[in-house]
Order: sequence, then C-alpha cells, then structure tokens
Amino acid sequence: MLFPRLLLCLVAWALCSSGKPTERKERVVREAPLSTREHDDAQSFDYDHDAFLGAEEAKSFDQLTPEESKERLGKIVGKIDEDGDGFVTVEELKAWIKFAQKRWIYEDVERQWKGHDLNEDGLVSWEEYKNATYGYIL
Repeated sequence: MLFPRLLLCLVAWALCSSGKPTERKERVVREAPLSTREHDDAQSFDYDHDAFLGAEEAKSFDQLTPEESKERLGKIVGKIDEDGDGFVTVEELKAWIKFAQKRWIYEDVERQWKGHDLNEDGLVSWEEYKNATYGYIL
C-alpha cells in the first residue's frame, strides 16, 4: 500500500516540475538606449558622441577636422549651460542628452511621414501606407 502512494507522489512531483515556469516576465517598457554602439572609452568615444549629440549630428561631427569639431562643440556647450554660469552641471547635461535624443526621434518621424505621404497632402492614406510599407502600387 505504501509503494503505490510513493509512486503516485513521485509521478505528481515529476509532472509539476516539468510544467511551464510560472515566473512573469517584466512588462516594463524601457527607454531606448542612448546609442547602438559599444561603450568603451579605451577604444573610441563613439558611444558618447551618439549620446551627447544624437546619432545624426554625431555622423556630421565625424567628418570635421579637430579644430572645426572643437569650435562646434564650444557652441553646443553654450546651449547646454542653461543658467549661463560658464559651467555645465550634471542636470544640464542630462537635459541636453534627453533633448538630443527627442530631437532625433522627431526628425525620424518627420522623415518617415514624408516617405509615406506620397502625394504630399499632409495625410497618409491607407493606400499610401501600403505602398510605402509593402510596395503595393497605388
């Protein structure tokens, strides 16, 4: 009588342990990364350039000479220093990075919109969306 009960418990335990995990995945939406590049200051500052300037602006800085880059960065620092005290605080730098990222998002949305609004009427019809997305002919 003890053996069937023990066998039944063992089978029940095996079935329970092989079932789907009951852990819930985290459903928190995370912010987009500041850059898709690897953050390794020993190799390059590409990650920092993307985070500080935004991806598009960083590409244009890559084409400049060191002198031109320094001059343009000096102008940007003036914009970052919101209180005009000649110093950039951590809060001012964080605000600038958020601004640069949002600016890139808005510019990307504008580019996408123009790519879908084929007749340039300011609206994207279903036909325009299908054509731009799936390649259907209007």
